[in-house]
Amino acid sequence: MQNNTVVITGIGLISSLGEGADAHWQALNGSAGPHVDSETFKPYTVHPLGEVDWNNQIPKRGDQRQMETWQRLGTYAAGLALQDAGIKDNEALCSTMDMVVAAGGGERDVTVDTQILAEARVRNDLGTMLNEKLTTELRPTLFLAQLSNLLAGNISIVHKVTGSSRTFMGEEGAGISALDTAAARIRSGQSTHALVGGSYNSEHPDMLLGYELNGMLKTDGWAPLWQREGTPGGGIVTGSGGAFLVLESADHAAKRGARVYAAIDGIYSAQIRRKREDLKETIAKLVGAASADKPAGLIVSGATGAHGITATEKQALDVFASAAVRGVAGRIGHLREAQFPLAVGLAALSLFHGAAFPPIDAKNEKAASGGLDTALATSIGATRGEGVARLVKV
Repeated sequence: MQNNTVVITGIGLISSLGEGADAHWQALNGSAGPHVDSETFKPYTVHPLGEVDWNNQIPKRGDQRQMETWQRLGTYAAGLALQDAGIKDNEALCSTMDMVVAAGGGERDVTVDTQILAEARVRNDLGTMLNEKLTTELRPTLFLAQLSNLLAGNISIVHKVTGSSRTFMGEEGAGISALDTAAARIRSGQSTHALVGGSYNSEHPDMLLGYELNGMLKTDGWAPLWQREGTPGGGIVTGSGGAFLVLESADHAAKRGARVYAAIDGIYSAQIRRKREDLKETIAKLVGAASADKPAGLIVSGATGAHGITATEKQALDVFASAAVRGVAGRIGHLREAQFPLAVGLAALSLFHGAAFPPIDAKNEKAASGGLDTALATSIGATRGEGVARLVKV
């Protein structure tokens, strides 16, 4: 009997905490506070990347040059996941590996945008001026780097992952759909192994602008995730990073002797119209469905920090009293499309180690008790998209 249980065999993480699954586990279990930058984009705060040697996962400088930072982050995290799973540089496995990516719309060239806006103030022939800039300022490779599906393309080029490829767009919902699709394909027998994840660069003015146009960014510095309600601004502190996972069927993993972090037992999702439907009730239903067979000992929350939405999620999660809740954006920041893969990866790491990492906000998160064999990961989008994954120890 074929065993198509979906297992996680590789975790690739890069963020303000460092790079690699082990580095993140050690940082979350350490005593250091969050790494933040409140000056560069003042009054907004971000969780910035540390120093990264891109050559470690993207050896060709030409490949690096034609990618924007969010693509380098994704390609780097994908390489870490493949390496962690023991698949990197295995041509036979990479050439048959499916890929599902959660991506944003790319990063704009701020310098060119500024030039266009400056000249628009003094020229009346706007159409002619725009055509001039398109032909003289925007290099074709730079323009193409804005296309969302080229994150998957670059991963294919650099890491030779050349099975089927799918890209989802749509903030947090893209990360939910990417994982759900990859897991469903493996569970049904359509796929045996897949690379899935996303990335986000918070250190780019247009990324911050997109949030601030909706008044979503926190404007008075960093504060613990669950303590942001009522503070100036909208509550979100974004972070730069990438999160990719290698998923396999249990049979496929066993045949190659792969180490297994945890199994994905189910993914439950919704996309309600929040002005018409009750968000707290929706979250409770999703978490309840994921907890129906057995209460989880840990809930790794991908809460954004957004006012109202995050408070509602915390109220819903607190009903499940047996679980220790951990709001990871308090340490890493919000990674938008990559937030759900990040939360799932950290939940899998916790199951692998048999214990939850310590509270991030001691005032609002309790210590875990006993061993850990079931964990949930959530992503409740800042404006839309609700998802919960159930993971079990293998």
